[in-house]
Amino acid sequence: MASEIRRVHVEGRFSEVVVHNQTVYLSGQLADDLSGDITAQTQETLSSIDQFLADAGTDKSRILSVTIYLKDMADYAGMNAVWDAWVVKGATPARATVQAALYDPNVLVEMSVIAALK
Repeated sequence: MASEIRRVHVEGRFSEVVVHNQTVYLSGQLADDLSGDITAQTQETLSSIDQFLADAGTDKSRILSVTIYLKDMADYAGMNAVWDAWVVKGATPARATVQAALYDPNVLVEMSVIAALK
């Protein structure tokens, strides 16, 4: 018997959240307000991650892996300052950060998350 796949916040092309086998997959999250600097965009992105994880029934302490896409690696330190204040100490996930051309030139950071359900 196939295990259930639950989709949350389904958009036209994708779901913001997919839950399968006690694992939560978040689509790439980014700021809604693209006028901000890396600090503002990272804060807003992490806030969205918190909300979508809660909607799925988990939280940031259960994150397994994060892939971070930066428009410019010059923003690495600024993004990390916000990340370090947000991440749960002792529960840091596996993480990769790469420079990428993102869909809008005003997007400075995007994050894709995999987490375990509570």
